[in-house]
Amino acid sequence: MCRHIAYVGEPVALGAVLAEPPHGLVRQSWSPRRQRYGTVNADGFGVGWYADGDPVPARYRRTGPIWADPSFTDLARVVRTGALLAAVRDATLPGADGEAAAAPFAAGPWLFSHNGAVPGWPDSLAAAAAELPAAELLSLAARTDSALVWALVLHRLRAGDEAGRALADVVRAVAAAAPGSRLNLLLTDGRTVHATAWGDTLWYLPGPAGRGTVVASEPYDDDPAWREAPDRTLLTATRTDVRLSPLKEPSS
Repeated sequence: MCRHIAYVGEPVALGAVLAEPPHGLVRQSWSPRRQRYGTVNADGFGVGWYADGDPVPARYRRTGPIWADPSFTDLARVVRTGALLAAVRDATLPGADGEAAAAPFAAGPWLFSHNGAVPGWPDSLAAAAAELPAAELLSLAARTDSALVWALVLHRLRAGDEAGRALADVVRAVAAAAPGSRLNLLLTDGRTVHATAWGDTLWYLPGPAGRGTVVASEPYDDDPAWREAPDRTLLTATRTDVRLSPLKEPSS
């Protein structure tokens, strides 16, 4: 339902990660190579990044396709960062909430994206939504399955859960409530990237000599160093290290 990517490492221009690679996120918006669901990601896009010395990320989001935004081209050429998260969107419900529905979602130091879909939305997650405090439910970023999944993750982060555990618990809870859900999630605080592979593709590229790590829906080039994370996996990446842990099915 979308393509997304995160990077942590040495400072680079946004375009070096998103636009310059031959099969980067910009190209994936109209010509993805490994997208299993949907064909064109033209229902909005967003990029979030961290400035040196500021833990709260900036975001640039739009409702149209990334290839049609000349302002993004300029932005990507000159903005440099040591961490970013970006996504191009193929909406489950076209037109729902416009720019507010475009990832990355954000709160405090966190950036979040969801590649996938929740079957039976919204009825299938009504019970999960009822567990959120009223103020958090009323503050949903958008009326979409991804926004609710983000609210569930953020609720756990605010309660003090470690980021990887928060992702894993939400994935299992949503999968139990809505079997067949595709829940590839990306979460970063600018230092570490946490991700899940659950129902769709997830790849990672460890940089040479600890210079940086990329985690993405699909490779942006043909570098043989790309590795695919197995389905039902929790991935944790820093600029120097990638760790994979199995995610158990809800019934386990």
